[in-house]
Amino acid sequence: MKKMWKVAGAVLAISLALVGCGTEKEEAVNQTTAGNTAAQGNDTEEPAVAAQGSAVYPLTISSTVASAETEDKGTIAFEDVTFETMPEKIVVFDYGFLDTLDALGVEGIIGVAKDSTLPAHLSKYSADEYVSIGNLKTPLLEDIAEIKPDVIFISGRQSTFYEEFQEIAPVVFVGATQDDYWNTFLSSVDVAAKMFGKEAEAEEYLAQFDSKLEEIKALAGNFENTLVTMYNEGKLSGFATNSRFGYMYDIYGFKPVTEDIQSSSHGSNFGFEAILEFNPEVLFVIDRTAATGGESNIQADMENDIIKKTTAYQNNRIVYLDGPLWYLSGGGLQSELAKIDEILAELK
Repeated sequence: MKKMWKVAGAVLAISLALVGCGTEKEEAVNQTTAGNTAAQGNDTEEPAVAAQGSAVYPLTISSTVASAETEDKGTIAFEDVTFETMPEKIVVFDYGFLDTLDALGVEGIIGVAKDSTLPAHLSKYSADEYVSIGNLKTPLLEDIAEIKPDVIFISGRQSTFYEEFQEIAPVVFVGATQDDYWNTFLSSVDVAAKMFGKEAEAEEYLAQFDSKLEEIKALAGNFENTLVTMYNEGKLSGFATNSRFGYMYDIYGFKPVTEDIQSSSHGSNFGFEAILEFNPEVLFVIDRTAATGGESNIQADMENDIIKKTTAYQNNRIVYLDGPLWYLSGGGLQSELAKIDEILAELK
């Protein structure tokens, strides 16, 4: 089912209590959107050409996946959305998509999930000119409604609020998914490029991946086996090929030390003894504690007497990966390149 939205001038019939004009949030929106070139109107029969690039409107956009599973509402099906004009006031929850919009130079971002830990390369979006729309799991619905966005971009953590978001503005799911991470990442880039007339810029950025992926695949071939784990307050979880970090095996080319790990978004429980039993040549550790704002003791906890017996430790191949980058902000043009560069820097 396609939902039609006339972005410019749409009347938002919502049940949330809206706050009147002249608020600080609206002032922030005005500062952010000031100077943006308005898209052409849609009162003529000719399609409107986008102000930011070569996109032509009306334009129908599909989410990167057809549906998502939620704990409280079951399966959520995402509708295609037809935009009559280019969105000028953008709300973004997904850090990966924010990363891509930033890389492509898209204008009009007014609301960001600032209450979670923004990755360092996106720290500029913590500035007052960007309205806080909550954190990655708990949106501030009334605040979002107050700034009257033209589009809301979400990913898995916000799927349960899909219907509530639809009452405010058109919603597009742009997250990279666990079972098809790389292709859904590329699909999200395509969404950004088409909507905002940035296809040439996207092609130029994606071209950088060709040589980077060749380089990391060559590096991965030097090791017989590897294991990807995630650290969270002293506990570990492991990831195989069919997991949210499976692209490290499937796309980067590292060989998994085992396929016998249960697939889950947070990995399976994985003790230090299990790591010693599998004894990987390279041990990747993603610091979830640091990503969620906690005080991390990752190196002291990891380099215990058991781990010190592993080949990875003895050959100085325990690779501590940046938590916010890997846990929160993956799926963006800049972050995906940064991930590859981090591994290359650590293992060369």
